[in-house]
Order: sequence, then C-alpha cells, then structure tokens
Amino acid sequence: MSWGTELWDQFDNLEKHTQWGIDILEKYIKFVKERTEIELSYAKQLRNLSKKYQPKKNSKEEEEYRYTACQAFLSTLNEMNDYAGQHEVISENLSSQITAGLARYVQELKQERKSHFHDGRKAQQHIETCWKQLESSKRRFERDCKEAERAQQHFEKMDADINVTKADVEKARQQAQLRHQMAEDSKADYSSILQKFNHEQHEYYYTHIPTIFQQIQEMEERRIVRLGESMKTYAEVDRQVTPIIGKCLDGIVKAAEAIDQKNDSQLVIEAYKSGFEPPGDIEFEDYTQPMKRTVSENSLSNSRGEGKAEPKFGGKAKGKLWPFIKKNKLSLKLGSTPEDFSNLPPEQRRKKLQQKVDEINRDIQKEVDQRDAITKMKDVYLKNPQMGDPASLDHKLTEVSQNIEKLRLEAQKFEAWLAEVEGRLPARGEQARRQSGLYDAQSTPPVNNCAQARESSPDGSYTEEQSQESAVKVPAMDFDDEFDDEEPLPAIGTCRALYTFDGQNEGTISVVEGETLYVIEEDKGDGWTRIRRSEDEEGYVPTSYVEVYLDKNAKVCVTAGEAGRTVSRVPRALPAAPHLSLL
Repeated sequence: MSWGTELWDQFDNLEKHTQWGIDILEKYIKFVKERTEIELSYAKQLRNLSKKYQPKKNSKEEEEYRYTACQAFLSTLNEMNDYAGQHEVISENLSSQITAGLARYVQELKQERKSHFHDGRKAQQHIETCWKQLESSKRRFERDCKEAERAQQHFEKMDADINVTKADVEKARQQAQLRHQMAEDSKADYSSILQKFNHEQHEYYYTHIPTIFQQIQEMEERRIVRLGESMKTYAEVDRQVTPIIGKCLDGIVKAAEAIDQKNDSQLVIEAYKSGFEPPGDIEFEDYTQPMKRTVSENSLSNSRGEGKAEPKFGGKAKGKLWPFIKKNKLSLKLGSTPEDFSNLPPEQRRKKLQQKVDEINRDIQKEVDQRDAITKMKDVYLKNPQMGDPASLDHKLTEVSQNIEKLRLEAQKFEAWLAEVEGRLPARGEQARRQSGLYDAQSTPPVNNCAQARESSPDGSYTEEQSQESAVKVPAMDFDDEFDDEEPLPAIGTCRALYTFDGQNEGTISVVEGETLYVIEEDKGDGWTRIRRSEDEEGYVPTSYVEVYLDKNAKVCVTAGEAGRTVSRVPRALPAAPHLSLL
C-alpha cells in the first residue's frame, strides 16, 4: 500500500490532505495550551481559596484550631494547597512535554512538506516541458509532411504539362525533393523527442512521483504517530500526579477520621469552665410566724433586710448577674485586662496563669542557654586571646543575668497568684472555709475584678445594670445548720466607717458614718471587707467605705488606693452584695 502507486494522479488532493493534517496538529497544540492555562488558573484559585480560610496569626481564629474538627479543616486546607501544587505540575508538564515539542515539530513538518511538494511540482514542470517539446516536434513533422506532399503534387503537375519549360520542371522537382528531405528530418526529430518523452514519462510516473509521494506518506504517518504519542503523554501527565492527589485526598479523609467529638467537648469545658459551684437548695421562709430571720451569706435571693423585704411570690423581681458576668461587661467598658487575670473566672484564671508561668519558664530557659553559650565563648577567649577580648562579653553577660533575674521575679509573682487561685478552687480539694460553700467561688478573681471595676471607673461611679437582666429570681439558700457548730471568726483589727452604707442585700451589713466595728476578714481582692458589730451581727461592706486598722501592723490600709483617692471613689449607687445571682 503506497501513495506513489495508488495515488499517482492525486497530487493536489495529497497537498490538501497534508495541510489538513498540520491544521489538526496545530489545533491539538492549541487545545493543550488552553488546558495548561486552565490547570494553572485552577491551581491559583485553589491556593487563594486555601489562603483565604487559613487562620490569621495572633487572632481569635487561631485559638479555635485547638478543636479537632477545626484541625481537620486546617489539614483539609493544607492538603488542598498541595492538591493545587499538583495541578501546577500538570500545567508545567503539559507545557514542557507536549506544547513546546509539538510546536517545534510542526515547524519542521511544514518545512519537510514544503520540500516534498516542491520536488513534486518540479517533476511536474519537467514532464510538462517534455510534453510541449513532443507536441511541437509532432506539429512540425506534420507540417513538413504536408508541405512535401504539396511539393510532390506540384512537380507531377508541372512534369505532365507540355507547355512548361524544362527548367521549371527541374525547379519543381528540386523543390519537391527539398520538402521530402525536411519531412524526413522532422520525422527523425519527432521520433527522437517521442522516445525521450516516453522515457521521462516513465521515470515520472514510476520513479519520481512514487518516491515523492512515499516520502509524503511517511511524513504524514510520522505526524499521526507523533499526535498519538502526544495524546499518551497527555494522559500520562495526569496519571503521574494521580498517586500524589490520592495521598492528598487520603490526608483529608485521615484528618476527618481523627475528629474526636469527646475531646472537643472537653476543650469546651476547659475553655469556659468558671470554677464556681452551683447554688444549693432554697430554704423555705415562713412568713406566717414572726421571727427574726438570720441573714445567710450565701443566699441567692435579693431580700432587702428588715422592713424592706421583697415579696417572694408574685410581681416581677430583677435578678442579678453572676459576678463574673458583670465583671466581663465592666472589663469591656474599661478596655483593660488585669495583669493577674482577675477578670476571669477561677478555672480560666488558673489556666491563664499556668500558661503565663510556662511561658516565662521557657523564656528563662532561653536566657540561661544564652548565658551558658556566652560563658563558653568567654572561656574560649580566655584560653585563646587572639580569638577575641573576654571583657567584651561582660556587658552581655550582665544584661542576660539581669534578664534572668527579672524573669524569675515575674515567675514568682505569677506562681504566687497561681498558688492563691489553686488554693481557692474547690475542685482542687479545699473545703469551703466560710459560712457557705458558695463563697469560695464568690471570692475568686472574677468577683475581685468586678469590685475593682466598680472602684476604678473613670468618674468613680458605678451603676447596676438591671434593666436588661432576667426577671427570674433564685430564692435564698441558708446553711444555718452548718454555722451552729462553727466558732465565730476572731477579730483581726478594727475599722471606722467613712460613709453610711445601707446593707440591703443578703450577706451585707449596714453601717453609719463614723461607726467603729471589728474586722474579722480583710479584703481578699474582691472589694469587700467582712466586719462584725456584735456576736450575732456581721456581714460585708465595701472596702472603700471603711478605714481599716489591722492589729498585726497597726497602720491604716485603704483598699481603694491612696487615702487622697478614697473620697473620689465613693460609689454613687449602692454596690452589689457579694452573693451570687442567677440569670
């Protein structure tokens, strides 16, 4: 099967067909280029998508990735980034292995095709020239034969005419002979050219054209093979990255399977656990019998003291927030966070303090390592003075030592706060040491901050925000039975009331300006001091309302700050009592 023998007369169609083959090749190159651009654009969009949802550094989002579900999502983003990288590899390989190679091959193919058809046209022109020569010699031979025939006829006519002179007859005879000779020469020339043409024609149809067409056929077949190889490469490029893409997808599946809902639930507990104990049962208060009700320090009701009791049933009573919730609002208003994290509930404060201690210890270790390195370098300088001056490191050693000392002092400070919080947390095994099991939670840092926030507002005032609080009131809880066996706390000093305070909430006591009372428990940082008027009458008053004299040092301690700032920090409204209220 050869184009040279089967398609010897289809030169023009073969020229059109080979041009169509080149067009197909160029079309495939264009297709691969567009696929390359799509892969590159897809990879870019995937990377942008992955980057868009990555957690921002030092933001709240970064903290959310402690949860296994969020970690799985982060792993998905990272795997998608790798997935995008594989599409970039596809784009690069398609461009280098197919597009670039085919583009060069098309140029070479065009040149080869042009050369083959140029040879074919040259052979066509040669055979056409030979044909024209043959036709020319044939016409000349035909013309000479006709002229010789006419000359012979004229001679015979002249020879038969008796009136024609002998000279005219001779002349006619010579002319006839000349024409016959010319006809013979034309015949010989025509025969020679005919033989030559037949030879050239045979060479053209059986040698030149088959050879040229065979070369064109081979060129076309190479083009087809090259196109098929490119298509295989196209598939192989995808197949090469398929295992890696599969690993990316396996990574996503593995991350999804690593999600632990129980662990996430535990993290929620660790993140939001306050450390407070839930309130106990509410004691029934019988209003049918006249009796003097003992004020319970841990009661959650908002009863108003003698003559000002609120009705327990019916009506709409304003509830109070838990102390740490009120604290959070105040902290947001003030826009500052205490160094000891006293604005947080006990459990959260403990975690923050522990993290701070660990961070400081890591910094101390870094500084110690740096000091050891400098010391070793100094020893090297002492043994080899030519390497450097040992005295040049003294300043750096001193600076590092000072940093270590500062960090250790800071660590001690935070460890002291941590020990205080851990000592107060009921979950760590310490029993309630006040009259109720709830006061331990009340005296934790969140309440401290609440009191501090009341005292440190810009204008020295604080107003309870009760308009938006729940109207559901939790009745009081009394633990009088527990107190019967406890001995009263001893007085640790005295205090003088600077201002009149109406103790209308549970656990507080009313004082009159200038009144002197006993101090049985100093301010623990929550803004309240526990005092006693008599053996049966004791409670809490705001520390800023009294001037305290402790027996151990016999000096005035004003919790609100300097004595000159005490007056300016008098609350405009009655501060909340140190008991817990539920929403």
